[in-house]
Amino acid sequence: MLQQIVPVPAPVRFVLSMAAILAFSRAPLRGKPSMPLFSVLVGVAVFLIWIGPDVFSPAWHRSILFDNPITGHPDGNTSAASKADGVFLLFRVAISVVAVPILEELFWRGWMMRWMIDAHHFERVALGTYAPLAFWSVAVLFALEHGSFWDVGLAAGILYNWWVVRTGNIWDCIIAHAVTNGLLAAYVVLAGQWQYWL
Repeated sequence: MLQQIVPVPAPVRFVLSMAAILAFSRAPLRGKPSMPLFSVLVGVAVFLIWIGPDVFSPAWHRSILFDNPITGHPDGNTSAASKADGVFLLFRVAISVVAVPILEELFWRGWMMRWMIDAHHFERVALGTYAPLAFWSVAVLFALEHGSFWDVGLAAGILYNWWVVRTGNIWDCIIAHAVTNGLLAAYVVLAGQWQYWL
């Protein structure tokens, strides 16, 4: 929304967003991944799930379930000029591989799942605590965030939620999410599958 009012170049947006994330999230980001190799494998699995329906059935996301006024349309919003702009692509990839995984994992699995368990004292809820309502609500909300790709977004949300419950570690989820987004970014740019960049 702000970008439409005051256009900010991608490099500035990236630096500002990363500075804000790191400034306000130092405590939750302390530590290190507990299962980095398996986190990479979870990220690869989510990537395959993400592109799978369209690979096996190219018109999959053109059905009324995914292409409609409520969920939106499975068309990318990258302009033709941006597709040929190396600086734009560099920062678009950096944002999706670095900033988005950190921000979304802190929000969905670092805060929202715990807040739904105990809204008044969420910080007392251990990361990865399983509660069915929180688990499934976050998975559904994560799906809705992904518009026309809500089906694969739901599958991704379930896997990322399961992974935080399994590991109890935000960094493992960040790694998995970063791997998914990195592979998806490579697929978008190298295979010309721009519809995934909404």
